Amino acid sequence: MTELSWHKSSYSGGNGGDCVEVAEGATTAVRDTQNRDLGHLMFPGSEWTALLGTVRAAEL
Repeated sequence: MTELSWHKSSYSGGNGGDCVEVAEGATTAVRDTQNRDLGHLMFPGSEWTALLGTVRAAEL
């Protein structure tokens, strides 16, 4: 398995509290920075794109 390259989500708060990290590629992995040892969720790229589109549309 390829090692994931994690980065803090741009949707996470900037104060260091509730943070989500993502590793994007053909599939996208999502994890809680305060509970990394509990694992992560994986989403197909098309589902991740649809989720972000929905979140962005709701912000308007």
